[in-house]
Amino acid sequence: MELQRSFLGLLLGFLVLSLTPLSSARFVVEKNSLRVTSPDKIKGTYDSAIGNFGIPQYGGSMAGAVLYPKENQKGCKEFSEFGISFKSTPGALPTFVLVDRGDCFFALKVWNAQKAGASAVLVADNIEEALITMDSPEEDGSTAKYIENITIPSALIEKSFGQTLKKSISSGDMVNVNLDWREAVPHPDDRVEYELWTNSNDECGVKCDMLMEFMKDFRGAAQILEIGGYTQFTPHYITWYCPQAFTLSKQCKSQCINHGRYCAPDPEQDFSTGYEGKDVVLENLRQLCVFKVVNKTNKPWVWWDYVTDFQIRCPMKEKKYNKDCADSVIKSLGLDVKKVEQCMGDPTADSENSVLKEEQDAQVGKGSRGDVTILPTLVVNNRQYRGKLEKGAVLKAICSGFEETTEPAVCLSSDVETNECLDNNGGCWQNKAANLTACKDTFRGRVCECPLVDGVQFKGDGYTTCEASGPGRCKVNNGGCWHKAQDGHAFSACTDTGEVQCQCPPGFKGDGVKSCEDVDECKEKKACQCPECSCKNTWGSYDCSCSGNLLYIKDHDTCISKAASGGKSAWAAVWVILIGLAMAGGGAYLVYKYRLRSYMDSEIRAIMAQYMPLDSQAEVPNHVNDERA
Repeated sequence: MELQRSFLGLLLGFLVLSLTPLSSARFVVEKNSLRVTSPDKIKGTYDSAIGNFGIPQYGGSMAGAVLYPKENQKGCKEFSEFGISFKSTPGALPTFVLVDRGDCFFALKVWNAQKAGASAVLVADNIEEALITMDSPEEDGSTAKYIENITIPSALIEKSFGQTLKKSISSGDMVNVNLDWREAVPHPDDRVEYELWTNSNDECGVKCDMLMEFMKDFRGAAQILEIGGYTQFTPHYITWYCPQAFTLSKQCKSQCINHGRYCAPDPEQDFSTGYEGKDVVLENLRQLCVFKVVNKTNKPWVWWDYVTDFQIRCPMKEKKYNKDCADSVIKSLGLDVKKVEQCMGDPTADSENSVLKEEQDAQVGKGSRGDVTILPTLVVNNRQYRGKLEKGAVLKAICSGFEETTEPAVCLSSDVETNECLDNNGGCWQNKAANLTACKDTFRGRVCECPLVDGVQFKGDGYTTCEASGPGRCKVNNGGCWHKAQDGHAFSACTDTGEVQCQCPPGFKGDGVKSCEDVDECKEKKACQCPECSCKNTWGSYDCSCSGNLLYIKDHDTCISKAASGGKSAWAAVWVILIGLAMAGGGAYLVYKYRLRSYMDSEIRAIMAQYMPLDSQAEVPNHVNDERA
């Protein structure tokens, strides 16, 4: 194993050296202007190299007073241990801390000064040499936390200039300087061209995690700028070639495609396990081809959707970093997989790949841009960006590349948001018939999460599937199950028991989701099988009749004589007649009572009229006198 690792280190060394011919390799240090405004004896403009961490104020400037600490002058320890604070008092200029190079990482010096209250850090070189870029170290657990949290700008200055500042400070002078980033990025016109050198490998440690997080955070802003025509973005991927002497080795075969022409280091740095370098090369190539395909459709911003979705859905740690997962992401975005594959070509061919060859050529610096040697690298208007790869900082750098007064509104406002769900539903699951979608627009872009509809939670991955779950799920799009209405009857395969289940109702058979077919109970002899029965199939059920004077009983699947039920009908008729007679008798009795009472009233009135004639009463015949006469 140790011999294998030693060979790997040697091979990687060859691969790095094989990036470009040594005679043409060129690294350009990105500089900003540092102007001393006081004292007069050292007033002037000096060069400084922008640190590749923290947040430089691209497009702006910052004034401050330089302070050189009496202790901890290299800044490798926390200044609080020495009782030193750089926090500015109200109304005073911000503090720029001057520290010496050496003994610890550049980033650690800046972090310690930031914690003590510094607004910026100047690092004085300890040898006479041309300025270099202060890069962040390879992160491990101890460095990752502070590197990510550095927010102040920093710059390296030449040794001689550092000594001049120290001498002036020690003599009691107030040294005021102005850091100026306004010309750090060229700004010739109303469109910014920028490119990002990236990698699809997500298992290279904290640096890869930070890159992936940036890609997700910056996607929304990048797409707004691209859709509005304000920027022209191009992604790039670094590849190396395997030296001729090693092309047939196991190591080169596992790390390279096209017979050693295009290679990437093993993700785990271990050839015996996990993914291989050629897997990374293939995915890098696929992402390049996705960009070329969407660029031809005039929608280059869709590339951001693919790479971020691939990170989420196809991570190495879940063993999903493969072609099948990549193809599912491509399809979810409405792209043509065959066009992407045609662009990729044959990775086993012993010939050049035009796409990757173009990338290798682009790694060589041109004009004011140096060779690409740091991954990731952002280039804005052909000038390499230096600083923390963070949404706000990068957006500020891009916005500084516009000609003054031509900046888009996004550069003048903090409101950077676009509704990505409007374009191809954001690549998320949707049910057009029920007007349901898993796409949720957010400030940073969009997320694919199964929805909550009328109290019913849908469950799934949000990209390809979402299914209703829990009580009431049949109310929403019939729970995603089969349903159909015919001949005045409606049937559903959804069972509202709280479980995600689609089951064809009685009288049907099928998967319950896409189809349920009518069962022919007559043909399959599942009902109406008694000797006297005659069966006729209907949709979702059947009709069964009996021969002769028989009646079909469905619960028992049998025929019985109608005579058994005739007795009951006769008794019912008798009761109806009896009730009718009773009602007629009652009515006659009421009529009789009424007529009798009327007769008695008339007789009484006649008798009383004989003795007490009523003024208002007409004479009433006297039935009694008539009888006497």
